[in-house]
Amino acid sequence: MADDRQWGRRSLLRGAAVLTGAAAAAPLLGGAATALAGSGDADALFKAGKFGEAGRAYEEILKKDPKNLHAARQRGYVALLANRFADAEKYLRMALALAPDDKEANYFLADCYIRQDKFGLSEPHWKAAGEDSYAKWFAAVHGEAYQVHGDIARLPFQQMDPIPLVEASVNGGPPKRFMFYTGAPNLSMRASVAKEAGLSPVASQKTEYGNGVIWAYWGILDSFKLGGIELRNIPVSWSSTESGEDIDTDSDGLIGTWVFYHLLTTFDYAGRQLILRRRTPETARKARAAATRAGAEPLPLWLAREHYLHSTGSFAGVAGSRTGVVGVNFGGVSEIAAGVRGDTAKQLRIRTDYDRQIGTFAQSHPAVVYPCYPKEIRLGNAAAKDVYCYTNPNQPVNVPWPYGTGFDTMGWFSHCFWKPYNITVDFTDMNLYIARGEAT
Repeated sequence: MADDRQWGRRSLLRGAAVLTGAAAAAPLLGGAATALAGSGDADALFKAGKFGEAGRAYEEILKKDPKNLHAARQRGYVALLANRFADAEKYLRMALALAPDDKEANYFLADCYIRQDKFGLSEPHWKAAGEDSYAKWFAAVHGEAYQVHGDIARLPFQQMDPIPLVEASVNGGPPKRFMFYTGAPNLSMRASVAKEAGLSPVASQKTEYGNGVIWAYWGILDSFKLGGIELRNIPVSWSSTESGEDIDTDSDGLIGTWVFYHLLTTFDYAGRQLILRRRTPETARKARAAATRAGAEPLPLWLAREHYLHSTGSFAGVAGSRTGVVGVNFGGVSEIAAGVRGDTAKQLRIRTDYDRQIGTFAQSHPAVVYPCYPKEIRLGNAAAKDVYCYTNPNQPVNVPWPYGTGFDTMGWFSHCFWKPYNITVDFTDMNLYIARGEAT
């Protein structure tokens, strides 16, 4: 990890969970982006979240100009968003054949490999992307990673607020209370839990966090048991103060997106449980059928920047509503239903209380946000009206690589929005299903 930005993406600390939408993405459909998208401009289509059209437009550019590095890299990125690994590898390798040291293409290809558990192949590309700690970490993974034993687990929430907690066992030890959060990538835990489990780091780094200094460590965990499902040979991280003490004591650790994308996961907020199933064509078929019976329409799912999830949703204010790609964050620490980008709130004239600023953290940096109340926020058939949200006037609608996703963002849906629903996230077909009430 070369800088504080990267620690913010990978920590288990509460501060990083409050406003992770600062890096999660969702396009703002309007203004110049829409006008350019109508002209067929590939980059404008991409920025507007029209990924399929953007992919075809980049292909047309490459037919005329096979040495166009930008088009090759972007076409690979579009495929990666949808977990279309063969296409992602094809175009990202094309980009690297044109520019072997291109950091962005190396980063995307490294991410592509770890999503497929090809950790050894990812190592040189993480290094070329300047991610030395990731390179050392993944080079240390030997044998089959994320081995899944068991078929299904139903984990009751030990608490819902301020953070949802479930129980898990580390290396066969007694139950520990883990929060879950898709705004974070990997499985992580407190330093004392790592010590108790006998973990040794394969990489470490001293870094600044907030107003202090901490140590970050990376290693490989033998066993992580979640009810009826056990995962073996898993990349894991932990952190400590300079004196070796725990950073955070609100939970024993954090389960991030990488664990969930190895399984078929249902975040059953209404039923106050986490349902984990082995990912097979049969379990995916049954999940789709159950969602259809519950009246849930399949929504698209995109995965960006290693772990940030996105789908299609809308925000509404006094000046109307807009629909586009939105960030979707499950778990974490948050009292809000959604986060709204500053320009989104301004353009839609969303009611905002500027007299009551809130000091918080976003990506490990101090941030000031304000309460706001959209007339409606919606994801498929799920909606909330005049609900409590945050807006940050200083958040740009587009954060380019290496700090963001590169497509325009409108906002993200957060912990409190999901409470009446159950949500199944299918990383095989890249769909999200949301239905009211408990999961059947």
